Amino acid sequence: MAALFRMNCVQGLRRGLALMTPKETTIYRRIATTPKYYDDAKESTCQEKTLVKRKWVSYGFSETDEAEDRHTLHVTMFIVVTIVFVLGCTVMAYLPDVRGRDWAQREAYLQLRYREEHGLPLIDPNLIDPSKVTLPSDEELGDTEIII
Repeated sequence: MAALFRMNCVQGLRRGLALMTPKETTIYRRIATTPKYYDDAKESTCQEKTLVKRKWVSYGFSETDEAEDRHTLHVTMFIVVTIVFVLGCTVMAYLPDVRGRDWAQREAYLQLRYREEHGLPLIDPNLIDPSKVTLPSDEELGDTEIII
């Protein structure tokens, strides 16, 4: 196994480590016998590189200026993520109890404790005065099923 590894390393060195060379410095040269032809090819590739315009797809903020488009994108994302999400969630988490759930639960515990200490039933069966409640008569109920 070690012999195969060494042989692979030697072959990599013979190839001149082509995989590790940067692509910008690699100039593909056509078969030429004179150095002048090589110089022309080098100049033409440099001119072609300067003429090629980098492709740019706008983010929708500016169709003409790439720097302004990116800057506006970054500012917008900062505002949306930082201010809206982070600060918005923080404000919502620390808002006071608008519906009064905490107060109602605390009041219920206090009432239970008071009734236990004074020996009263936890829930009074006559919470509403029976004289104020009007119930339907048996004739009005008719055949209606009453489930208790």
